[in-house]
Amino acid sequence: MELGSVRILAVGDILMHQDVKRSASDADGPASLWAGVEPLLCQADLAFANLETPVAPVSGQPGRPFQFNAPADLPAALRASGFTVLSTANNHAYDQGPQGALETLERLRAEQLVPVGSGATRNEAEQPRIIQVNGLRIAFLGYTALFNSNFNRGGGGPWVCPLDPAGAVEAVRRARAQADAVVVSLHWGTEYSHEPLPRQRELARALAEAGADLILGAHPHVLQPVELIETGPRRSLVAYSMGNFVSNQERMYQPGDMPVAEGDDRDGVAVQCRLVKQRLADGGERVVLVDPSCEPLWNLNNWNDYSTGRAKRREIRVVWVDAAIAEARARLERAGDGDPADRARTEELLRTLVLRRERAAGFLGPLAGAGGRPEGGAHAE
Repeated sequence: MELGSVRILAVGDILMHQDVKRSASDADGPASLWAGVEPLLCQADLAFANLETPVAPVSGQPGRPFQFNAPADLPAALRASGFTVLSTANNHAYDQGPQGALETLERLRAEQLVPVGSGATRNEAEQPRIIQVNGLRIAFLGYTALFNSNFNRGGGGPWVCPLDPAGAVEAVRRARAQADAVVVSLHWGTEYSHEPLPRQRELARALAEAGADLILGAHPHVLQPVELIETGPRRSLVAYSMGNFVSNQERMYQPGDMPVAEGDDRDGVAVQCRLVKQRLADGGERVVLVDPSCEPLWNLNNWNDYSTGRAKRREIRVVWVDAAIAEARARLERAGDGDPADRARTEELLRTLVLRRERAAGFLGPLAGAGGRPEGGAHAE
């Protein structure tokens, strides 16, 4: 007997590079950057992302390369798009110092967003964030293995949770006793590597055995495998790296003229599953993970046209690859023998999207594209 069900969606890094902010300001604000993914977000009861930037317009300085700061309207845009939980434990958490970390927390909470992995104090940061949805209590924990700057100050001041494997395993055990399910965000791994390290696989299994249902990885900026870990009657879903959700990385990539690997930093994924609470025959309860899948995402980026003057506005857009493929095919069917230039651009886009989906599936594994299809979005041949 099903007592409750929660659909969770998770994406990777939100990197507010200068051109990402310019693209948002040239359009209708930050939500315009990922409007193509909102149909996926709307399907979720809880949507998660790694917020790899402070939001500190008052206490911080303007963002610059490798030291980020997001605009004040970002939290409201994320909430309006359906995001609920954001990891704030990553190597850019202190880009605007301790005050910037505190302002970020305040601004997120003002928009009813739940920050995970940092807090105004160490005790606050280390406590699981428990969210009750559809009859389930879901605990979130967050850790980072890397710091660009570490302003942790013991018992006073803000705290960003460093990754201590043994401590994280114990924290999962404790959280499991308080909640029906546990989600762990980990900022870890090697940048630009498509394979997790052996110690990451070991820790993922240890966390799963301790009671973690989802393990969500970030930091490499490229995709890594999404796998199921069987631990007795339970199974857990681990995404070692979800790549970039939105960024300006690899802005110069041109699919027809450059090796396919040059575009890997523009790939992302939406990892999805349902957590279902069941009543057992003996009267007990359990939570099972069902319907795991991952949908490839891609960052469209017009830097080449903008830099040469062919485009007047900077445009960076996150697209749901299968939906964008379906849309491009429908556009070609409607166009018929219309404008040759428009048809050529659409055909080029379609080739790029099919290429990126194939590329992403090679890293993500058999769960890639296992979820529901967009309307008219059958696989490309």
